[in-house]
Amino acid sequence: MSPRRKMPANGKTERAPRASVTFPPEIYRSLEDLAKQKKVSIAWVVREAAEKYVADRTAETTRSVRR
Repeated sequence: MSPRRKMPANGKTERAPRASVTFPPEIYRSLEDLAKQKKVSIAWVVREAAEKYVADRTAETTRSVRR
């Protein structure tokens, strides 16, 4: 889904930032169900959702600036 991170000039891979998130139980259960259906981790589902949210907001901001 997302493009691979580029290798830094020093040849070492960059560590991704981490975040801790607390979900209401019903949202967490929904995330578990989605992850099982897609055969991926909950973290993957959350990253995919975050990427789409950021892309939508970026597009929204770009559209409002053009008006």
